[in-house]
Amino acid sequence: MSDRLSPKLPPRPTNGMGGPGSPQDVPPNAHPAGTLPIDPATLPNAIRNELEAPDPVALDTAAAELSDGLNRCPKCGATDIRHKLGTDLLVCLYCRNEWDGARVEEAFGLGKGIDQLKGTVIASGARDIAADAAVLMTFKCTGCGAEVTVNTESAMTARCHWCRHVFGVNEQVANGAVPDALLPFHIKKDDAVARIRQFVDKRRLFALKEFKEQFTPENVVGVYLPYMIVDGNTSADIAGKGEIKTRQYTRDKKTYYDADIYQVERHIDFCVDDLPLESSTERGNLDVSVNTNNIINTILPFDTKNAVKWNASYLSGFTSEKRNSNVEDLQPRLQDQLLSIARAQVEASVRRYDRGVRWEQEKLVLHGTRWVSMYLPVWLYSFHQPGPKGGLLHYIAVNGRTGETMGSVPVQQWKLLLAALTVGTILEVIAIAILVGTA
Repeated sequence: MSDRLSPKLPPRPTNGMGGPGSPQDVPPNAHPAGTLPIDPATLPNAIRNELEAPDPVALDTAAAELSDGLNRCPKCGATDIRHKLGTDLLVCLYCRNEWDGARVEEAFGLGKGIDQLKGTVIASGARDIAADAAVLMTFKCTGCGAEVTVNTESAMTARCHWCRHVFGVNEQVANGAVPDALLPFHIKKDDAVARIRQFVDKRRLFALKEFKEQFTPENVVGVYLPYMIVDGNTSADIAGKGEIKTRQYTRDKKTYYDADIYQVERHIDFCVDDLPLESSTERGNLDVSVNTNNIINTILPFDTKNAVKWNASYLSGFTSEKRNSNVEDLQPRLQDQLLSIARAQVEASVRRYDRGVRWEQEKLVLHGTRWVSMYLPVWLYSFHQPGPKGGLLHYIAVNGRTGETMGSVPVQQWKLLLAALTVGTILEVIAIAILVGTA
């Protein structure tokens, strides 16, 4: 290396002026401000691209007007605010005034400029979680001077026991409890219970005895689940082998095919708008041997375009789960989903290959992404089925916006086997009767 890249340190003085913090500890002009100590052109492409990529940009979504923890009615100033179920409205329980929460799509321009995204844009509620961030938030009540504490592990609002002011955690603390936005519940609990009961009734015949005995739809819980909503400006290159059948023939009762084989390559530029990724490692764990978390994915999509700015008043009467995944943690899952989208996008262009295409090489380039942390509403019913390795946790989920319902019901295996044998016997009898009748 040249002296400019690896400067020699001057000898330490012997007059007692050396040591950490002394002017001699760092040589002057080792590399001028704003320059890199090495030449990026000499680095491998992957390292150079990462080094030269623009720093993540924070999109500030914090609600400054709610920073004191008080969500005041714009008409009377009261703080006892609730979400009006079935709508996106907030309602004052004192004067009954109603008003809409601000939609983040318009407030922060999230629906625009996706095809122009460069680098990584991270909204303030989606920034990295600090490992030492406190879960207890304390507010000083402006009404009486008392201190009100909220444990964000289990709640986002609390009431002052002296003057009855209601406080909500609206400040975007670094523990992952406060997202940028949320999508309020539209489906009411009675409706969700009816949907879950109907879902179970259709499967009751083969259901596990303990499940039927313990099934109580009234235990359905409304929960806000944490997601990262991602916009992306992306390119993909995929290549593989495609086959077109030229002949089909049979020899010794086996069917054979002749086909022409082609090298197939496709390039596609595309954008994704509001792609949801679970930001809870517990919900993102899709190990079907221990849980049925995959059920939650089956009730997608959500109308995230109608999400409103974060306001803790929407959580009154509901529970929520904090996110514990950062943007970097979710990058592999994002890339997997984007590659799946790319394959689907080019499918129409390879239909002439009637024997199919086997993709062998894939390359994804993320030109720019935008990350927003959001709570999405789900009604959940759970049942733990005992068994080896801790058993299996079953879920029945209802989309809190659309009512889409899907779930897992534990079944009696012997009932399924008996049904299969019975059906098989009946079909066999019918087949014999037909053969006898035609003989």
